Amino acid sequence: MPVSQKTTNRKLLLTPSVEEGPYYTPGSPERQSIADPGTSGSRLVVEGRVLDGHGRPIAHAFLDFWHADGHGKYDNEGYNLRGHQYTDKNGRYRLETVRPSQYMSRTAHIHAKVRATENSPVLTTQLFFPGVKKNATDPIFETLTVMDVADTKDGQKAVFDFVVDVG
Repeated sequence: MPVSQKTTNRKLLLTPSVEEGPYYTPGSPERQSIADPGTSGSRLVVEGRVLDGHGRPIAHAFLDFWHADGHGKYDNEGYNLRGHQYTDKNGRYRLETVRPSQYMSRTAHIHAKVRATENSPVLTTQLFFPGVKKNATDPIFETLTVMDVADTKDGQKAVFDFVVDVG
């Protein structure tokens, strides 16, 4: 069971917010595959669901992702490694990208904004990788947003379920 699904009194804990950071760009294109051809980094697929506090999937929830490339660089001119999507009728999402690298004082991470409905609050958070040495010294690292990650023949697959406030 992913960390984000641990329960307290039969209710799921909401995914904690984590600082947005300076590199967010609004208006990202709608797409599941956000890495342009030739982007540095090994292949990474992130899958999961968006759930309400009772564990019910949220159809058509909005997710906006962005992150650095395999060298720790952000595209601040365009939309490489940036994109938004909506969950399917079962609350599922799939992000196809590359694994980001650490940079400066930051461990490897993926930024996300998630909103259950047009009128619900926006969750801004960051997803982290398990077992990374720099997690221990990153001032923004959050243990509750560590993804489950496994190696595949093509790269890695990560799983994370967001639990959000539906307002």
